[in-house]
Amino acid sequence: MKPVIRTPFFEIGTKNYIWGDTVLEYAKAADAAAEKYDIDVLFITPVVEIRRIAENTKNLIILAPYMDTLRPGRGMADILPEAVKAAGAKGVVVNHSEKPMSLPAIKATIQRAHELDMLVFACADTIAEAKAIAQLHPDIINPEPSELIGGGGGVSDMAYVMESIKVIKEIYPDIMVEQAAGITNGQQVYDFIMAGSEAAGAASGIMNAKDPLAMIDEMIAATRRAADDLAKRNK
Repeated sequence: MKPVIRTPFFEIGTKNYIWGDTVLEYAKAADAAAEKYDIDVLFITPVVEIRRIAENTKNLIILAPYMDTLRPGRGMADILPEAVKAAGAKGVVVNHSEKPMSLPAIKATIQRAHELDMLVFACADTIAEAKAIAQLHPDIINPEPSELIGGGGGVSDMAYVMESIKVIKEIYPDIMVEQAAGITNGQQVYDFIMAGSEAAGAASGIMNAKDPLAMIDEMIAATRRAADDLAKRNK
């Protein structure tokens, strides 16, 4: 069964900034912060590290950065969905700007993931792409302009944030919407969630930070602060 994600949540992507024992070190820091602040944390890790992280953490929702759609049997060097799930992944990322996919490929991956009760975390560049992907009903959409990914380009402006949330929710209200492009500190995490995003996330903003482990704690703490302030606001 797919995990039920509480909102607001936080997402961490390691990409290929780190590998080996360092991935596990960061995962353990995220795991501790998830428990400390009682926040659901999605952790996107290289495929080769999924099992080790799953076996050494207890609070993270682990996602694979990609998988193919083949079925058990013949096939060489493909990433088998069943193997990804067996290793401990609860979901998969589709269509990240650094691993773009065609709409038919996105659709096929979503279908395979849902067939196995796996979450789908879909990325979209433009508002138009977010609308198209929303029609395929992934669990989460992260609409982020590609020019902002990787740091140095600022964060998504609030007009883009509000419009992307609106168009996705008009198609399927149950799709969770995250904002992550260009986030480099906890205050940005807080601001995006308070503006209506159900989650925030970071990759380069953590991996390139002066103290990545401290930044993990800062951003997850900011998610907790936003959750508490939203609860007060909605009373």
